[in-house]
Amino acid sequence: MSDPIQRHNVNITGQGERSIVFAHGYGCDQNMWRMVAPAFEEDFRVVLFDYVGFGHSDVQAYDSKKYDSLDGYATDVIEIAKAAKIHNGIFVGHSVSAMIGVLAANREPDLFSELVMVGPSPRYIDDTDYVGGFSRDDIDELLESLESNFLGWSQTIAPAIMGNPDRPELGEELVNSFCRTDPRIARQFAEVTFLSDNRADLTKVQARTLVLQCSDDIIAPVSVGRYVHHALPRSEIVMMEATGHCPNLSAPEETISRLRNFL
Repeated sequence: MSDPIQRHNVNITGQGERSIVFAHGYGCDQNMWRMVAPAFEEDFRVVLFDYVGFGHSDVQAYDSKKYDSLDGYATDVIEIAKAAKIHNGIFVGHSVSAMIGVLAANREPDLFSELVMVGPSPRYIDDTDYVGGFSRDDIDELLESLESNFLGWSQTIAPAIMGNPDRPELGEELVNSFCRTDPRIARQFAEVTFLSDNRADLTKVQARTLVLQCSDDIIAPVSVGRYVHHALPRSEIVMMEATGHCPNLSAPEETISRLRNFL
């Protein structure tokens, strides 16, 4: 079994007794935290990593069977945390990583005593009495267009996810991040992300949790953030002034300050 530290290009900086792990969202890598993570180096051990298939991870370690559900990614988070000797740490998960953090924390409660979810969604598809923001047809169409023209899909979807049309350089960064990903891996991770349903997992979370909800987020609408907050036993929700789905890039100062207040 390969070393998780090398496999996931783990970088550990800072000082402090407690560790804070920053986990990136779909199609991204640890670079997405570059404007937030350094602010915590004085007080914490800061742990950054790339999921397999993203950033500078070991792409040879990609196993389509393992990564056919978010559980495979949660296993990696657990392995990284154990290799980095984390106990009672803080896990900060952006987008799909919020649910990966939930799965990891439920399986190994001693690893993380606090979870921070940035733009979380436990299910993207609308259900009988649940509004996730997308219909099943929307998601099928999204996956189909991803498969037929990955670069075109990236150029269309990334700026919409980022929001902040007045700052096109932010959308451009996300486009470039998506385009660096192997299309096969991107397609499978998208399917696993957008078809997942982690609503039942929320109620089992023991960790104290912060939900950071952006305004005007097309991926994780406000109603979803409120649903997550109500389903979690020990949570607080903060409605951010930041718009779009990536406040770690579009509003790093606000993200840092909200995180500091919680910790």
